[in-house]
Amino acid sequence: MSENEIQLADTVTRISVEGKDVYLVGTAHVSKESVDDVRNTILAVKPDSICTELCEARCRAMVEKDNWKKMDIFKVVKEKKSVLLLAQLVMSAFYRKLGDELGVEPGAEMLECVKLSAETEAELILADRDIEITLKRVWRGLSYGQKFKLMFSLLYSLLDSEKIDESTIEDMKKTDQMESMMEEFAKGYPQIKERLLDERDVYLSQKIRKAPGPVVVAAVGAGHVNGIVEHIQKEIDLEPIMVLPPKTILPTILKWGIPLLIVGLFVVGVFMGGKDHSKVNIFIWVVVNGLFSAIGAAVALGHPLTVIASFIAAPLTSLNPMVAAGFVSGLVQAWIKRPKVDDFERLPHDIMSVKGFWMNPVTRILLVVILANLGSAIGTWVALGWIGERIHGLF
Repeated sequence: MSENEIQLADTVTRISVEGKDVYLVGTAHVSKESVDDVRNTILAVKPDSICTELCEARCRAMVEKDNWKKMDIFKVVKEKKSVLLLAQLVMSAFYRKLGDELGVEPGAEMLECVKLSAETEAELILADRDIEITLKRVWRGLSYGQKFKLMFSLLYSLLDSEKIDESTIEDMKKTDQMESMMEEFAKGYPQIKERLLDERDVYLSQKIRKAPGPVVVAAVGAGHVNGIVEHIQKEIDLEPIMVLPPKTILPTILKWGIPLLIVGLFVVGVFMGGKDHSKVNIFIWVVVNGLFSAIGAAVALGHPLTVIASFIAAPLTSLNPMVAAGFVSGLVQAWIKRPKVDDFERLPHDIMSVKGFWMNPVTRILLVVILANLGSAIGTWVALGWIGERIHGLF
């Protein structure tokens, strides 16, 4: 079919790749017009394959509306995925907030691809990289300071009361506007842009390139279009961007080095200051470490028994590199206040506000894990400095 025979939106880019026609539809994930662009393009060109910017996990979460009810919060805590899940929830809340303002379901254009693939019998291609791999590659590429900065920025987005109108969203779909936004984003978070956007440009391009049939429609975020056009003409090995980057050695050094340092200080205190001096050091360690972790659990509005568990666990887990205080606190909170089905049903709504985030039993468990760990970490350094100063005074 020639281009003259069909009317395509300005957001559609046509590419010829190895004898097949690929129609890239640049979308905004909270745009009514994007849904129309996707539908009109598919109905006009009648593709053999429809590619969408989803992975299996994200597609399942969008299609199965009751997916949250199936979450095993104990498993999340035990597998140490609390931070990962919290980040997903915050990003989901951000898109849902935009969608509510504009009266459109976030990702509606991707759901339209799923729907039309069934209606037209075109093959559906979930063309995006697995969300867990993407988030882990992003997270491991950040320094501790950048991680805190990113989480603060995401949380701040929930508090921001500034309204975003539909014309602003449509402007975002324009190539020049999107390139400008990506350039600004790269300045603040260059590692995130590389792994969240650039790598996925490559991944998407290869999945679209290999989609079956002579006619392919691919609905992707407007920010991916130029990258896909750049990479789609050549075959690229995806293995390097599928593996998780190795963890840096610093966390391992700290994980084992701090307990050894603390034990060493206790031993020095016994020989240099005697039993009474050592008893005070132990008292400082237990109270300071436990108190800060308990405060973290309390800030998360953990159950009183969870707060007590945090106080007891922190001084012990800080000396054990294999277990974290938040791990214990999260399991206690989940055991005492096990989320009910209606808590999971309310989750998509509750994550829209800070109050809801704090009050929902599901997200509260995640907050307990993170804040108890943060409190224990602060307490460790405070107690370590205090004890070190006391030991220094003996010389």
